[in-house]
Amino acid sequence: MEEIYKKIIKNIKDYFKKNNIQKAVIGLSGGIDSAVSVRLVVDAIGKDNVFALMLPEKSLTKKENIKDAVESCKDLGIRYHIGYIDDFLDAFKKLKWKQNKNAMVNLKPRTRMCILYNYANAHNALVIGTSNKTELMLGYFTKHGDGAADIEVIGDLFKTEVVKLAEYLKIPKKIIKKTPTAELYPNQTDEDELGASYENMDNILKKLVKKQKIDGEDLLYKKIIKKIKSNEHKGKMPFIIKVF
Repeated sequence: MEEIYKKIIKNIKDYFKKNNIQKAVIGLSGGIDSAVSVRLVVDAIGKDNVFALMLPEKSLTKKENIKDAVESCKDLGIRYHIGYIDDFLDAFKKLKWKQNKNAMVNLKPRTRMCILYNYANAHNALVIGTSNKTELMLGYFTKHGDGAADIEVIGDLFKTEVVKLAEYLKIPKKIIKKTPTAELYPNQTDEDELGASYENMDNILKKLVKKQKIDGEDLLYKKIIKKIKSNEHKGKMPFIIKVF
């Protein structure tokens, strides 16, 4: 983990230097991915250059998660702001068409990302993504929402590896042991939506990366391949109609 940590820190420093930008903004949820990501960025570019936004939903976000996110900021010595997104979400209720669950759920991470980029533009900062490799490979993110960022600092680490890095960084155990959830609707958990534990999914995804043989009749393998294919568009630029 020490070697991985050093590589990430070096690459973050290089990226900011290459783009001639010193500031960063990150959305904190109180979960492990954002806790690890903000720690890495602070270690790389300094606490005075990092700003955190907590963007909870009044009727849904647990107070415990807001508290844990605030404690992370205080422990790191970085500035932060808490801004509820309810008013932004309410504005979409004025639209003339009926919105289904999918539209409303995806609206939340897209609203948060709009706010993050608004801050970034106003302060010449880069937006830090908090997606891990498991989520990126599976397409388990909202297009133009939490999938939008300038740099993904843990994007090459599977979820199980993020946990190990969190332990190495001495992230509070209460954050490490939390049930992963984006809190997009009541009682939502990542593993329920994905249909398997992160550990089981990572075992198969690692084999796919290493091109190791996998039992083609394995139900989870089939489910993962289907999910990767159906979400493939999320990681690509928009399709361009060619005329020349």
